[in-house]
Amino acid sequence: MFVSDFRKEFYEVVQSQRVLLFVASDVDALCACKILQALFQCDHVQYTLVPVSGWQELETAFLEHKEQFRYFILINCGSNVDLLDILQPDEEAVFFVCDTHRPVNVVNVYSDTQIRLLIKQDDDLEVPAYEDIFRDEEEDEEHSGNEGDEGSEPSEKRTRLEEEIAAQTLKRRQRREWEARRRDVLFDYEQYEYHGTSAAMVMFDLAWLMSKDLSDMLWVKYVTDVGVLQRHVSRHSHRREDEAHALSVDCARISFEYDLRLALYQHWSLHDSLCNTCYTAARLQLWSLHGQKRLQEFLADVGLPLKQVKQKFQSMDVSLKENLREMIEESANKFGMKDMRVQTFSVHFGFKHKFLASDVVFATMSLMESPEHGSGTDSFTQALDSLSRGNLDKLYHGLELAKRQLRATQQTIASCLCTNLVVSQGPFLYCALMEGTPDVALFSKPASLSLLSRHLLKSFVCSTKNRRCKLLPLVMAAPLSAEQGTVTMVGIPPETDSSDRKNFFGRAFEKAAEGTNSRALHNHFDLSVIELKAEDRSKFLDALVTLLS
Repeated sequence: MFVSDFRKEFYEVVQSQRVLLFVASDVDALCACKILQALFQCDHVQYTLVPVSGWQELETAFLEHKEQFRYFILINCGSNVDLLDILQPDEEAVFFVCDTHRPVNVVNVYSDTQIRLLIKQDDDLEVPAYEDIFRDEEEDEEHSGNEGDEGSEPSEKRTRLEEEIAAQTLKRRQRREWEARRRDVLFDYEQYEYHGTSAAMVMFDLAWLMSKDLSDMLWVKYVTDVGVLQRHVSRHSHRREDEAHALSVDCARISFEYDLRLALYQHWSLHDSLCNTCYTAARLQLWSLHGQKRLQEFLADVGLPLKQVKQKFQSMDVSLKENLREMIEESANKFGMKDMRVQTFSVHFGFKHKFLASDVVFATMSLMESPEHGSGTDSFTQALDSLSRGNLDKLYHGLELAKRQLRATQQTIASCLCTNLVVSQGPFLYCALMEGTPDVALFSKPASLSLLSRHLLKSFVCSTKNRRCKLLPLVMAAPLSAEQGTVTMVGIPPETDSSDRKNFFGRAFEKAAEGTNSRALHNHFDLSVIELKAEDRSKFLDALVTLLS
């Protein structure tokens, strides 16, 4: 069921308890976890944190800890499946689920005792009505009782029996019609996967309601709705009642601003940022010689010498940096890049350290999916620590990993486009990375592969002249384990200007795998990501083409 009062029905319930916190391995869940940790530390709430990357880890961790806890908090996992059916908990166990994945499973919505959904109901949820999904079995058993009185005449018994048979026949027909309507209702409700309000935003709103929303919490929350966060930024920035407090605001100052749509440019060279940002690389088509020539023309139009552009941004001449944003935006309009300026917010630590919200997202995601940390728990811990003000060295390390990730992404995109690896399968585009491809290990994780897929689709749409292909979604595969012969596949919706990008590949993957008996594993919280045996890929794709045609 949905929790209406997060403070009374959630926080005050767990405040005096020892709780188990399951956190998914994504940036939004990481930020929500950081905010909730700060609240728990304020009120001395005892908790155990367990990072989980998929359903198998969640089930294993729950079985290991279920005897020690009664209250469980799940962040960005658990809302889009029947949680009670998967975990099989004891009746006294209570689950608080804060998850951005949609649609919410109807069993979770109508579970009145064990499932408590920390989800904003002003999201466009469109949950089916209870009577359209569930039916009381007592109604079907009403007519299976008395066959008739022994003292009645045979003719009366026969008439009564005929009436009962007719009533039961009508009842069965009505049930079949109801079940058919139920299948249609559930199909319409569950066919698309999308995301609602971020978990970090939900947790920050809870902190705000409790008047415990520190500025550190605000910068930890990466931007998902700039318009909503702007009022919080303004409120925190104007808390300057005396000089001492003004000094503390300067030490961690958050500001709302317009900035360039260039990845990590303040921690990189402007040239590297232009070459490895998806937006500029796709618009200028930098994988081609013509695109490289256009980049030179763009820099000449801006009026920036190559010597300045290729050195670190912090080392550029101050006179060039003063009006850099306006100069780049003006020239970008001439080259078809009309969305070069974006709304964002930045955080300043003292007078030296400045980070944009997008910088933090890239850094934490790279730390979380970096192969250098070994176990997933270590990577999660590194990424979580990087969000603390006292661990800026880990954040800077994450920025270096993010640069490597962005370079590898653009190099892989260039390779795929130049060798025509993106092919049309009819209802969708398909691209497969081969074993031995440079940096292919970086794309075995779902978030990195999804990022590559989105950037590849955007670049392909900018380069192709086929109008039909511009409207197609993309399925991408990358090697997962050479020893086990498995691949990771991800489905990306069509590249559109609309922000409402619903993904239909989750249910399609499930049906294609079932229909072909493919050895597939639906282990990820995002249903549009699937693990598959490499030798089953051909029949799986054939079934997917048939299903979507």
